[in-house]
Amino acid sequence: MNQQSPSTPQPPPPPLSDEELLSLHRWIVALCVIRFDLERGQTVETCYPSPSLSQDEELQIAFSSFPDSMSQRNPDPNPTPNRSSIHDSTFFFRLRRTHHPPSHFLYGYVFNRQRQDDRLRRGGEQKSVVILSHFPYSSVFRPLLRILGPLCFDIGVRALHHVASCIASWPSPRFDCPIDLPIGAAKLKVHLPPALSFSSLSPTNQLVPQGLFHDADLFGVFRGLLLQLWTLWELVLIGEPLLVVAPTPGQCCEAVAGLVSLVAPLLYSVDFRPYFTIHDSDFSRLNSLGDHDYFPPMLLGVTNLFFLKALKNMPHVVSVGSPVKPPARSASVRRTGPLNVENLKKFSPTGLLNAVRARRDGPLCLMTEHREAIWSSYAATTKPDTSVLNRLVDVGASLRVEESMTVVNNEILRRHFLELTTNFLAPFGPYLRATTPLEGVSPFVDPPPLPPFNGDEFLSSLSDRGLGKYLSKRMRPNWLDLYRRFLEGNNFMPWFRKRREAAEQEQHRLWRQARVVADIKTFISKMSELEVVDSFNAIQRHLLAEMQLYNVPMLGGLEKGNDAHKFLDSMHKGPSFQL
Repeated sequence: MNQQSPSTPQPPPPPLSDEELLSLHRWIVALCVIRFDLERGQTVETCYPSPSLSQDEELQIAFSSFPDSMSQRNPDPNPTPNRSSIHDSTFFFRLRRTHHPPSHFLYGYVFNRQRQDDRLRRGGEQKSVVILSHFPYSSVFRPLLRILGPLCFDIGVRALHHVASCIASWPSPRFDCPIDLPIGAAKLKVHLPPALSFSSLSPTNQLVPQGLFHDADLFGVFRGLLLQLWTLWELVLIGEPLLVVAPTPGQCCEAVAGLVSLVAPLLYSVDFRPYFTIHDSDFSRLNSLGDHDYFPPMLLGVTNLFFLKALKNMPHVVSVGSPVKPPARSASVRRTGPLNVENLKKFSPTGLLNAVRARRDGPLCLMTEHREAIWSSYAATTKPDTSVLNRLVDVGASLRVEESMTVVNNEILRRHFLELTTNFLAPFGPYLRATTPLEGVSPFVDPPPLPPFNGDEFLSSLSDRGLGKYLSKRMRPNWLDLYRRFLEGNNFMPWFRKRREAAEQEQHRLWRQARVVADIKTFISKMSELEVVDSFNAIQRHLLAEMQLYNVPMLGGLEKGNDAHKFLDSMHKGPSFQL
């Protein structure tokens, strides 16, 4: 195949029209090609269309688009002279935008190609193709990247225009149903996560993905730490600072995405960085924290082991994945069958010795040898569910079997933690439940407000009535502490406010619908004169609100609010009035 480097001089792609740019920016900011230059370092070669990035942002994007030097693949122990080899990898990062509000982030989805060739200077070269977006649509951009990346290396920067034109033809993002997104002759069928709008408190449709990164390979990246998943679920739930260490950016960002997805349908509100480097603008602030300073709630994914020393006051550290090794010349195929949970808990002197050493040395032991482990003094409330682990399938060495069985295992784990989180959030239901007018009650009065929420009163009430059956057999007696820490954490209030807002909107819709179908004459026939006047004022207030909402010009005299008695007289004379 004729492979063309994106850096080969080519005429710039034609510009997009204003209408195409507007449509494009509903999904992405730009498509970029970044090259590792031996003299100048990481260099942004092309961005299409030209985004409004600051110099600092452009520099951060360039540095975040390549693996750290410490996360390179292990070299082939038996290299062949004058041989050229290509290694492709995909990962993504999240950067805080400069000169923007603190809540504005930029996501970069990276296709990185490393080419080793003894005939090249320094024995190889690196380039990355990057999709920049304001949105964490991983189910869209990861498959799109697998098309754009190789295409860009085949035909050069023309690929950027081809793909950008396709994206500009896409419909606006929708969260309530699958959407088809054409890419040339191909088509992406995706389902955006409802958590980006307002996810349901109790999801009923299992086919609808819940929460961010529902496509993350949860089983694959945490396969060596399955018994610790419930501890990690709690740490993510209460918003604790957590450092994820992995050998490669791909494993690193997959682990962070998997952790964020664990707490669906809860919208994770803590700052998370799937692939964090020392060039990130927030690194200097974190590096300056003293030994006794409080580490801010963050979920950081790193591959550079320097962070183990620089962020030594991080309270929780988890290491995942394994170094990427050259493929073996032959592999024995194992049978596929149920995962043996007893092997996960089996005692062995060697395992005990390694655990003691890891506990003694702390995360710094990763400096000498990578291992999958978790370092935390946190005592989990939730017990590992061995019935879930027993349903997992132990995948074989065959790649096709492994991929299909991993999908099954991911679905088992995701459904369990979705059910676990949903049951954990269930006690907040009464504060987030919209009401409809009771039979015989006038819908023209203002709907009752949602019950006020007080954290102390909630905990006291929950302590009195206890947990439901689902959680009571899965949690230890100190379960109330978990709720207390959840209320104090960074995830609760943003989630509660959004759910409260959604409930108020739903209640407004239900009462408005009841007013539309109500027979006002029937209601008024049972009212006193004072109640009729109050109802008229309420109708007038609702009409004014509707007219202001839809920018309808005011009717003559309606805004004066002095026609209640005229309305009352007209009702006594007989004509009906229906809203």
